Amino acid sequence: MARAVGARAQLLASFESAYGVVPGSNWYQMPFARSALGSEQPLINSELLGYGRDPLPPVRDALTADGSVTVPIDEASLGVWLKGAFGSPTTTGTAPDRTHTWTTGSWSLPSMSIEVGLPEVPHFAMFRGCMVDTLGWSMQRSGLTTMDVGLIAQTEVKAAATAAGSPTTFGARRYGPFHGSILRGGTALASIVSADIRYSNGLERVETIRADGMIDGVDPGIASLGGSLVARFADASLLDQAIAGTSTTLDFVYTLDATTAFSLTAHTVWLPRPRISIDGPGGVQATFDWQASRPSASGGGPMATIVLKNTRANYT
Repeated sequence: MARAVGARAQLLASFESAYGVVPGSNWYQMPFARSALGSEQPLINSELLGYGRDPLPPVRDALTADGSVTVPIDEASLGVWLKGAFGSPTTTGTAPDRTHTWTTGSWSLPSMSIEVGLPEVPHFAMFRGCMVDTLGWSMQRSGLTTMDVGLIAQTEVKAAATAAGSPTTFGARRYGPFHGSILRGGTALASIVSADIRYSNGLERVETIRADGMIDGVDPGIASLGGSLVARFADASLLDQAIAGTSTTLDFVYTLDATTAFSLTAHTVWLPRPRISIDGPGGVQATFDWQASRPSASGGGPMATIVLKNTRANYT
């Protein structure tokens, strides 16, 4: 009997034309490092009395399908997850220099069907109505550059064969930690030990009464963007901004070459005043838990702009 192994696992994704309807084409085979996408349906213990000490059979509760996948921050496949999180991009340029631009705040977010396959069993789990709720990644001096993508799905359906046909594949050209940089107000920010970036769409499940126990859909809520900056305490520039209560811009950038880059620009960033703790004879560090917002109550642009430069013509 064959046993499932992660090395043979496959993750495929395609954007749906209607929520919860599995597409018949335009599938992507996605590189991934980890998948915790799944569904569960708890059992509710019977509360009825009068039948003795042994319980009556339990009742099945509502179905919940969600989870996360860990994917590489790379040249091309990252655009699929960015489209899921922010909507369709604006694409400019010609090959090999194309620029895909997203902004936060869109009310129209696409849904995807995602198939997680273990071909040796065989076991192919199709997750319909998947929407990207969260994105998060860390920047540091060394290590692999990966992004955690949080998803909410409508349901999971099992099959013994793939439904994805012949998917489009991506190359494996990914960014390393030494390709990354952080800019504050357009100037490289020095003495940063590590940084965390966390985005949330604030998705809300539409939990109506249905005979199949599934949700009706997912509605976007108030988005949020924030994270942390861990800085070696070498100057007071970040602390002075936190004390003054003023805002700035932060750019989190990865660059491979002139035509291959990924960046997220938070246009209005606020820093809280941190506690400066001296824990021993070594260097002193300060952690700033930053938050982003829209520029003003009357508008003035999006909370963030995301740019991916590569050779791809589009993300259909």
